[in-house]
Amino acid sequence: MSQKVKTLNAGTIVDNYQIQEVIGTGGFSVVYSAAELENSNQKVVIKEYMPRRLAMREESGNVVPKSEADIALFNQGRSLFLHEARTLANIKHENIVDVNNFFSAHETVYMVMGYTEGVNLRAYIRDHKGGMSERFIRTIFSRLLEGLKHIHSMGILHLDIKPSNIHICRGGVPVLLDFGAVHQQHISRQNKPGQVVSPGYSPYEQCQPGGYMGPWSDIYAIGTTMRACIEGESPIPANQRMEHDKLKPMLSLYRKRYSESLLTAIDWAMEPDPLLRAQSVDEFLNALNDGYGENDIPVDDSQDAFMEWVSDNLTKIRTALSNFNKD
Repeated sequence: MSQKVKTLNAGTIVDNYQIQEVIGTGGFSVVYSAAELENSNQKVVIKEYMPRRLAMREESGNVVPKSEADIALFNQGRSLFLHEARTLANIKHENIVDVNNFFSAHETVYMVMGYTEGVNLRAYIRDHKGGMSERFIRTIFSRLLEGLKHIHSMGILHLDIKPSNIHICRGGVPVLLDFGAVHQQHISRQNKPGQVVSPGYSPYEQCQPGGYMGPWSDIYAIGTTMRACIEGESPIPANQRMEHDKLKPMLSLYRKRYSESLLTAIDWAMEPDPLLRAQSVDEFLNALNDGYGENDIPVDDSQDAFMEWVSDNLTKIRTALSNFNKD
């Protein structure tokens, strides 16, 4: 059982910010909402480097390694966290999280992000049990892919795309969050300490030491996230699929409810072999939009589902009607 991480108390002042509450915790960080004191208490989001397996928080609030054996990895992780902050501070795009400051305090490092009202895609999928409409999926992911294309053009890979790292702002604007796994493409063959792997979403090459990662790796994660929007759950992990792929193609499962171009694009993005999937965002977008039009979407998904149910239960319906007539 993982030990509960000790967080900063509400009201704590860190640099120019006052902590309000904990938004979430992960294996490597804690995320808080906070008020910027010198900017009319404007609400912001602060991410703190706090690797729970390597570090602990002292009564003073300082974050320190648990033992001498943990010092090297703790410091290396802190440097990578700072690299993430610096990278994001240089990216300005509507669909990429906006980092406007980063600093050191309490023997650790923090990054400050703008706060926007909205909903996390993971929570949205959970509440709706999947079944997202094609229009919703295309609206969200076409914009998200533009943001991904932008970071790829800068030589940056995200490598942790999944529903929980996508925030949908008011107006349906998606924002890609948490670049904790961020890689420069020219070092994508090198092992990275604490490399993030999200079962069901990370591609096979990311799960292997020294795996060769590139834009195609983020595209796999986009495909799995789109599939989760439809099915309401995480797909089978990529390493299991490479051993024996039991995952049925989307085209064979949902062609009555979604367009062929959408399903085919998702299946292509989710090819376990990185050489067989789309190699760039542009390739994937071309496949996604190939021959697509409003008439490509079934007119009434619910009607299709109802007719399938009627077809599957026709014998029972006829028996029930027969018994009713006899009465």
